[in-house]
Amino acid sequence: MLKYLRLLLLPFNVVYALVVYVRNLFFDWGIFQSASFDMPIICVGNLAVGGSGKTPTTEYLVRLLSEYKVAILSRGYGRKTKGFVLANDAATAETIGDEPLQYYRKFKNVTVAVCEDRVKGIQKLKDEHEVILLDDAYQHRKVQAGFNVLLFEFSKITRFQMLMPAGNLREPFSGVKRAQAVLITKSPSKISDKIKAEISNKLRLTSQQELAFSCIGYQKLKHLYTGEEIRLEAEQEVFLLTGIANTAPLKQYLAAQQVNIHPFEYPDHHRFTEKEIAALLTDYKRHPAKKKIILTTEKDGQRLLDDKLRDLLLNLPIYYLPIATEINAADKCRFDQKILDYVASAKRFDKIH
Repeated sequence: MLKYLRLLLLPFNVVYALVVYVRNLFFDWGIFQSASFDMPIICVGNLAVGGSGKTPTTEYLVRLLSEYKVAILSRGYGRKTKGFVLANDAATAETIGDEPLQYYRKFKNVTVAVCEDRVKGIQKLKDEHEVILLDDAYQHRKVQAGFNVLLFEFSKITRFQMLMPAGNLREPFSGVKRAQAVLITKSPSKISDKIKAEISNKLRLTSQQELAFSCIGYQKLKHLYTGEEIRLEAEQEVFLLTGIANTAPLKQYLAAQQVNIHPFEYPDHHRFTEKEIAALLTDYKRHPAKKKIILTTEKDGQRLLDDKLRDLLLNLPIYYLPIATEINAADKCRFDQKILDYVASAKRFDKIH
């Protein structure tokens, strides 16, 4: 059904493609203005909608740049607030969004803020910070980031992809030319030189653009409310609650751990309701197995901190599975150094062009 619906949307792709092409052209020509700032600005983004690993990549950069005073600026997708909001201990997924809340709870030495107007957000943060990371801002061309990290999923990069609304691309592959580094995420641990060359050729990368591959590093399970860490046990019954764009890598990992999965899947950034949690709990409690847990992702867990949902889940074995971006050993040194060199050498200037 979805396949035929996308075919019906194909005529609209021509309109969308024209709008995107003209918009980018106007920014390239300087007809539309981009703001530049006198400090290192690193953008993490993608060309496709959702699921490419922006959150763990942003966290990777936070760790890489631990010697600097870093701020993360996000749009705050799914929040109910407007304008510039600085994360604090009272922040919730509703006030700043699930991903910014995850950053705030994980990195106590990093400032986290949300603002749909990235220029305004940077202006409020720049005087007190040495580096600003822009989360999901590759198409936000009103800011000219000094360094762009563009992400592609390994499983999708070689496939034919179409622009929205019939497909998932926000802009054509030609948008890769704005990136200083391209990171292929969710890759196998071993990749042949032939496949690397094919991907590089498809993207038409220049010698100045860094290409690196990364995989997902799965950590120990953490209890959502107590922080207790445990290891996943084989033959466990896992009641999997997700609201993310792509569950395939997670399910593949769990299947490899030889657990039995009971999926409760919702769209990306879905705001869970009491009714939905109650339905999950009914199935969980009815299952006769003694070895059973409720599992979610770290991002989804931020939306389960709501007081009403917390009351339903508090005394149950509900865990999230932390993940981390792991750059392949062959690429890590070059990838890291290119970013560190940029931050160290970024010139101090302030202009609109």
